[in-house]
Amino acid sequence: MASRSKIHPNDKTRYRVTNWPEYDKGLVDRGSLTIWLSPDALKSWTPRKNGRRGGQKRYSDGAIALALQLRLVFSLP
Repeated sequence: MASRSKIHPNDKTRYRVTNWPEYDKGLVDRGSLTIWLSPDALKSWTPRKNGRRGGQKRYSDGAIALALQLRLVFSLP
């Protein structure tokens, strides 16, 4: 028989920062990235509307290619 957790599944663990200087330094070390896209690239960023409610389920080929290139440049998984 599997053991049951005494914590209710809807309860979330709350984390508190205890070392603010280290936390702030970590945010600064992350850096930032700004990407400029041409108006033509922005037009093709999202696929055509499908007429149904809800968020888009697909991404354009340009959006996927950019994400894959950024992944390679920054050695991300």
